[in-house]
Amino acid sequence: MGLQEINLRAVRALASISNALILFSIHPMQCHQTSAAWRGVTCSRQHPRVVGFNLSGQGISGTISPSIGNLSFLRFIDLKGNGFVGEIPQEIGSLSRLRYLNFYNNTLQGKIPGNMSHCSELRFLDMARNNLVDKIPTELGFLKQLVFLALNRNNLTGTIPNSFGNLSALEELYLAESNLEGSIPSEMGQLTRLTIFAIAINKFQGVIPATIFNISTITSFSVADNLLTGSLPADIGFTLPNLQSFGIGGNKMGGEIPVSLMNATQLELLDIAGSNYVGQVPANIGGLQNLQWINIGSNHLGSNKTHDLSFIASLANCSKLRLLYFNNNYFGGELPSSIGNLSNQLQRLGLGQNQISGKIPAGLQTLANSLNMLGMEGNLFSGTIPDYLGKFQKLQVLGLYGNRFSGNIPASLENLTELYKLQLSRNQLQGNIPSNLGNCKRLTEVYMQQNELIGFIPQQIFSISSLSNTLNLSRNSLTGSLPLEVGRLISVYALDVSENKLAGEIPQTIGGCLGLEYLMMQGNYFQGMIPSALASLKGIRHLDLSRNNLSGQIPKDLENLRNLQYLNLSFNELEGEVPTKGVFAQAGTVSLLGNRNLCGGIPELQLPTCLPKGMKKRRSLEMKIVTVILGTVFLVITLASFAVLCWCRKRRNDRSSLTSEVDRALRVSYHELYQATSGFSSKFLIGSGSFGSVYKGRLDQHEDRPVAIKVLNLRRAGASKSFMAECNTLRNIRHRNLAKILSCCSSIDFKGNEFKALVYEFMENGSLDTWLHREVAEVQSSRTLNLVQRLNAAIDAASALCYLHDGCETPVIHRDLKPSNILLNHDMSAQISDFGLARLLPKITSNYSQQGDSSIVVKGSIGYAAPEYGMGGEASIYGDIYSYGILVLEMFTGRRPTDDIFRDGLTLHNYVKMDLPGNVMNIIDPVLIAMEREAQTEAAATEEEEEEEDGDDIQEEGDSNHVLSPSCEACVVSILEIGLACSVDAVPKARMKMKDVLRELHRIRGAVLRGG
Repeated sequence: MGLQEINLRAVRALASISNALILFSIHPMQCHQTSAAWRGVTCSRQHPRVVGFNLSGQGISGTISPSIGNLSFLRFIDLKGNGFVGEIPQEIGSLSRLRYLNFYNNTLQGKIPGNMSHCSELRFLDMARNNLVDKIPTELGFLKQLVFLALNRNNLTGTIPNSFGNLSALEELYLAESNLEGSIPSEMGQLTRLTIFAIAINKFQGVIPATIFNISTITSFSVADNLLTGSLPADIGFTLPNLQSFGIGGNKMGGEIPVSLMNATQLELLDIAGSNYVGQVPANIGGLQNLQWINIGSNHLGSNKTHDLSFIASLANCSKLRLLYFNNNYFGGELPSSIGNLSNQLQRLGLGQNQISGKIPAGLQTLANSLNMLGMEGNLFSGTIPDYLGKFQKLQVLGLYGNRFSGNIPASLENLTELYKLQLSRNQLQGNIPSNLGNCKRLTEVYMQQNELIGFIPQQIFSISSLSNTLNLSRNSLTGSLPLEVGRLISVYALDVSENKLAGEIPQTIGGCLGLEYLMMQGNYFQGMIPSALASLKGIRHLDLSRNNLSGQIPKDLENLRNLQYLNLSFNELEGEVPTKGVFAQAGTVSLLGNRNLCGGIPELQLPTCLPKGMKKRRSLEMKIVTVILGTVFLVITLASFAVLCWCRKRRNDRSSLTSEVDRALRVSYHELYQATSGFSSKFLIGSGSFGSVYKGRLDQHEDRPVAIKVLNLRRAGASKSFMAECNTLRNIRHRNLAKILSCCSSIDFKGNEFKALVYEFMENGSLDTWLHREVAEVQSSRTLNLVQRLNAAIDAASALCYLHDGCETPVIHRDLKPSNILLNHDMSAQISDFGLARLLPKITSNYSQQGDSSIVVKGSIGYAAPEYGMGGEASIYGDIYSYGILVLEMFTGRRPTDDIFRDGLTLHNYVKMDLPGNVMNIIDPVLIAMEREAQTEAAATEEEEEEEDGDDIQEEGDSNHVLSPSCEACVVSILEIGLACSVDAVPKARMKMKDVLRELHRIRGAVLRGG
């Protein structure tokens, strides 16, 4: 083969390559000719040998040929930004002269060749952004000339090899997002030339070795989003004085922010978000004048005091600041006016989810020319939304939800033409929705729910074609009809106008919202027929039209909506035959309650059989005749006996009912209760419930112990019914974990008004709610429950529910189980109280529901009531089980189901489920963790004293920051899994039975106690 032919084939191979890269040896005498025709090939000037390939960003695909090993003079290979596949050939280990190897951003697979350690001259190795698997070879630690190593963004496993401590020349190390785990080797502290240490977004555990904090050359330190524990060294600012980027957020690290960090004057990025840091932000943080990015959100910083935000004033010195997040902490007080002195380059300001109060300061408007994100959600801000927010014309996200803003929505918001997310929900906003919001043509999400807005929905809102995510106007007092223009929201994902006062027909144009997946219109006054155009919404998954005045038949085409998973048409005036296919084929996915004239459907719906048309007319005529006759007879009888019945009921109602239902209770008079509470004095008031107030008192016949007197507010609807329910429920049930009724009173007060009260044993330790949540406990905020005490309370509550559901002759449903209804006596045993919503359940239906107790009104408390109650479902033991599951999750996470973080579909159930089992420490109540840490510290101190007395040498073992032992942590996981099993929302019967719950909890308690 001649020289000309060899050159021609080489040029063609590299010029038109698309499926494979063919690298081969070139004869020394042919190198310069080939390199001249072959772009990217470099030959040595001294020797006619190929020394380098630079083919970066050429769009080349295929595999790397093993023939590359024949180019023994290669010094650099740059193939980054292509589409190479397959494995890295082992033959690359033969390139002993190789100094630079760059495979960045390809799709290479397989293992990293261990024999690359033979490339002893290698200085630069970049294999990031590929699909490499398996462990990092230990042999890479032998590349002592290596200065740059990047393996990030791969699918690696295992740990960082200890041999990496031998890379004495290494300056930059990138291992982020590679699925690595284990602890960080202490040998890494030997890398004294290291400037960049980037291992973020992995699964590293344990404490960062102290030796790493002594590498003074480090400028970028990134270990964020791992499972690391421990705290920062107090002298970190002195040992790492050259820091420019410091990212350690998203771990389990805690303690206070070291003041010495302010000595790292070159710092530009500070990120400790999503951790457990406490205390105050150093007041001199503004001394870091080069700061551009500060993210200290989602910690436990601050103390809900007025001085918490004093550090903001010093940040005026940071003239380059572009991002400031201190959201989701415990900062209190008012937002200082010095917020307006921040950098004129500030683009993102997040201070949501704190306890900041007062009005938005006027000084904030000085940031109008730079801010594109302003998050103030979930605070205690009050007053009106300032008009000057209309000056923030670069604003893209405005989050003001979950505050106490009042007044009108400013019309000036129309100037926010760059805005794509507007969040005003859960405030006290009034007036109309400004029609000129239609000028915000880039809006994709609008949230205005749970306010006091009135008037029509402006049609201009529906003209915002960019609305592709959510439009939520629910829980206001909006009136009028749904505008025809709703059909212009072609791309909207979720539309919620529920719980308003909207009326008229649902427009057929709604069928134009082709992107809709969630449509909520329940709780309005819509009338007319269900529009057939809804069948055009092929992507719809959730459709709720319940509690309206809709009539006519259910459109049969709705059964063709293949993606529809939930359909609620309950409590309307629908009639006719129910379809049987699609969403109608399963009783658990459709709700049709409260529509008396529906028929057919699948058998599980238990609807009457549809009659033929002729038979239906004849039956209707017969029913009309019978109705007239019976109505006449009934009217005569009613008129004849009305006066007698009224007189008897008024005279005997309270006395006879009470005598029959509370025959075991000791009766007391209004006068006795009045004296026992010093005239129902406020100083004896110990709480308020859903139907009245509770006082502490002392009756003559019970001088040895105080009592709790529950006085019903009879002006509240249902209070009398609650009184009778509680009497009727408690008359025959006795259990050590149920609150005992000692007496009752049904009488007249000194003003001649009806008076009803119940007298219970006084529970000196109050409710479980006051022990779980600081904001409830008030003066007694220091009261907390340890792990075993919480477990005992959970067992007590489960024992009581087992008795109510299975141990009573007539099963009892509590229907309002929550922490405030669980009381703790002197020995901390728990008792369930407040049976005002309880119902007796016929034994025949105890395994399903209480027949005849359907109601539009949800029975129970928000967050604890079973989801089927919200759909008009009937009361059942499974509703109590759901409430119990939520109770257990709250007890061990410290979060209420109504916590502000639970929004946009996130619930307490899902919050726990996402972190089980591996990340349980992320969700355990921080108070519980602090108690366990304190207990371990005390135990360690005691053990140390004992060893000193015995004269033994003290040796530290284990990780002092590991709060729970593995066995104890596993027990907490088991407890939370029980809570999840009880709070399943889809199928009530799938929830864990209480007898099984009680058995498992006893087993878990035994394991906890055995483990100390």
